[in-house]
Amino acid sequence: MNVPGPRVRIFDTSLRDGEQSPGFTMSSAQKITFAHALADLGVDVIEAGFPNSSPADFRAVQTIAREVRATTIAALARCHPGDIEACARALDGAASPRIHAFISTSPLHRRFKLNMSREQVIEHAHRGVTLARTHVDDVEFSAEDAFRTEREFLVEVFNVAVAAGATTLNVPDTVGYATPDEIRALFQYLRANVKDADGVVFSAHCHNDLGLAVANSLAAIEGGARQVECTINGIGERAGNAALEELVMALKVRGGWFGVETGIDTPKLLETSRLLSRITGNQVQRNKAIVGLNAFAHESGIHQHGMLKNRDTYEIMHPRDVGWPDSQLVLGRHSGRAAVVNRLRALGFVLDDAKLDQLIADAKALTHTQHVVSDADLLRLVTGNPDDAGWRIDSMSLIDEGQHTRAHVALSNPDNHTVKRDAQGDGPIAALFAALAKATGVDFELESYEVHSMGTGRDARGEANLSARIGGESFSGQGTSRDVLEASAIAWLDVANRLLRSHAMQRIPAFA
Repeated sequence: MNVPGPRVRIFDTSLRDGEQSPGFTMSSAQKITFAHALADLGVDVIEAGFPNSSPADFRAVQTIAREVRATTIAALARCHPGDIEACARALDGAASPRIHAFISTSPLHRRFKLNMSREQVIEHAHRGVTLARTHVDDVEFSAEDAFRTEREFLVEVFNVAVAAGATTLNVPDTVGYATPDEIRALFQYLRANVKDADGVVFSAHCHNDLGLAVANSLAAIEGGARQVECTINGIGERAGNAALEELVMALKVRGGWFGVETGIDTPKLLETSRLLSRITGNQVQRNKAIVGLNAFAHESGIHQHGMLKNRDTYEIMHPRDVGWPDSQLVLGRHSGRAAVVNRLRALGFVLDDAKLDQLIADAKALTHTQHVVSDADLLRLVTGNPDDAGWRIDSMSLIDEGQHTRAHVALSNPDNHTVKRDAQGDGPIAALFAALAKATGVDFELESYEVHSMGTGRDARGEANLSARIGGESFSGQGTSRDVLEASAIAWLDVANRLLRSHAMQRIPAFA
C-alpha cells in the first residue's frame, strides 16, 4: 500500500509575477477566467495580483477573491501601509485570504534599491507583517533577493517576521542565480536556525535566468520547503518562473525519490496551459516539457519502432496523465518502415513490399519541402487520386476594407465541385479562416496557431501549424507554401479534412 507523502502546496503566481512580465498582460476578465481554471486545476494558493499597483489590478483581485472560493487567494504588498491596506480591501469577503508582504533584504538591494540599513529593513518587515495580521490570519512574508542575502541576516529578518505573525516564509531566488545544491543547503540552514521553524511553512520562489528554476524548486523541497511558487508555462519576469506543469509532473513521476505529493489534477495541465496561451497570445515552444506539441511526439524510426512494441521504451509518463489524448508517431524524414505500416493500417491500407517501398520513397521526397507527411499526403500517394485529399484551395484573395479585411475563397470539395464564399474579419487571418468555415461548413476553435519560415534563401517557404479541439478530440494541421497566408489556409483545411476523414474512416477500403 502506498502511504501518502507530505503535501507540498502549489502557489501559482501566473496572475501576478507572470502577468506583469512583457507580453503577458491580461485584462480583468481574462484574469478572472484564468483564476477559475487554476482553482479547477487544484492549486492551493492563487496570487491574484498587486492591488495597489493599479485600479484594474485592484478590481481583478477583488472579483477573484469574491468568486473563487475553493482555494486561498493571495494579494501582494510591499511592507508599506498603503499596499497592505489595499490588499485588505481587495480581499474583503474572500473565503481564504492571504496577504503576501515583501521587502528586499540583500546588500545590493538595500543599498541601491531601498537606501536602507539592516535595522530599517527589519523595522519595515516587522511593521508590515504586524499590520497585515490585523486584517488576515494568513500572512506570507518574502525576503526579496533572499539567495544573495547574508545568511545570518536572513535568519534575523525571518525571526522578526515569525514573531510578528507570518505563517509562511518565502525564500526567493529573485534573479535566478542559485544552483540546486546551494538552494537545498540554504533551506536546510534556515530550517535549522529560524526560531519556531516547525510552526511555519517555508516557500521557494525560483526564477529561470540560468534555466534552473524547476531544478532549484525541487532542491528546495529536498531542503524542507513545503510550498513552491510557480506559473503555468513558466511565464514570469525575464526568463520566467518555475513551470508548474514541469514541477508537478517531476514530483509525480519521481514520487519515490521526492516522497511528497501535490493536489494538482494533472490531466487538466494541458487545457490550462492552452487556455493561458489563448489569453496571452503566446504559444509554448514545440519541445516544451509536458505541454509542448512534441512532448509525446516521435519521428525517429528507432523510437517509433520501440513505441510500437512498448510505449515505456521512450515515454516515462502517459500522455493522458497530463491531458494529451495519446502519443503521436509523426511521419517525417527520420521515420522508419514500421511507423509507415502502422499509419497505413490505421487508414485502412495494407501494401505489398514493392508498393510500400515506393510509397516510403515518395513520402520521404515530400519532406524536402515540408516537415511532416500528413494522412492526406499518404492517401494521395496510395491512391494516386488527389480528390481523396478532401477540400482543396482553387484560389483565394484578401481585400483591405479599412477597419476590416474581406477574404474570398474558391475551394474544390471532396466531390470535386467548386464552392465559393467570402467573409469579413478583424484581420487577414481571421477573415480567411471565417471564409473557409463558411465554405466547408466546418468550424472549430483554434487552440494554437503558429507561422514560421522553413529553409533559407530562395528555397524558403512559410509553414503554418495549428491545432483545434472539436467534441473533446484534438486535431492538428500543417501547411507549407511560399505565401504564409496560403500556408495558413492549407493548415486550416488540413484540420477540416482530418475531421471529415475521422467520421468516414470506416468507409475506406483495403488496398493491396
